[in-house]
Amino acid sequence: MAGHADQLASFDVSRESATRLEAFVELLVKWQQHINLIGPATVDDIWRRHIADALQLLPLIRADVKRILDLGSGGGIPGLVLAIALQQHRAVTVHLVESTGKKVAFLRQAVQLTGAAAVVHDCRIEDLARSGRAGNVDLVTARALAPLPKLLDLAAPWLRRGAYGLFHKGRDVDSELTESTKSWRLTCARHPSVVDPGGCILEVKEIDHVS
Repeated sequence: MAGHADQLASFDVSRESATRLEAFVELLVKWQQHINLIGPATVDDIWRRHIADALQLLPLIRADVKRILDLGSGGGIPGLVLAIALQQHRAVTVHLVESTGKKVAFLRQAVQLTGAAAVVHDCRIEDLARSGRAGNVDLVTARALAPLPKLLDLAAPWLRRGAYGLFHKGRDVDSELTESTKSWRLTCARHPSVVDPGGCILEVKEIDHVS
């Protein structure tokens, strides 16, 4: 991929959203000096490895999606990046779930800085599911959070109520899917990653427990 301006153009990101994304990246790099939000070796390639990696979900977000839940948000990727990119086009709210205090502080500052339509939940994913505070979720996202069997366990409270999932997955996706079928019946589709030649975006459409 070329420079970040070309990358943003390829995802139809507005000029205003591009400015907000640049502010987000600047803040992320600043915080990265004190807390590990992204892999240290990826900082110099942040626009491709992280921003473009998040933005590739945009074409897979259905027109009727109003509320997105991003599990284990960490440095805001993909959840906060999506909130920034979508805010000029659609009325979508992104709920960011993170339990590490310093990462929560970063997310809150990033939301304030960018004006993104996002809500930060300072809690464990399981606790949020029990509380119902995220409301009716249409889409669940997660990146580098857990192997698929565990990820499905975490996302199940929302996936079983009609949400679908978009999960970044790497070269081990086949073995993860095989392991997942021991506990779950699932309908899914793979979309090749535009960033990682060996990776994909796994779209989980339906899940149900194996009897």
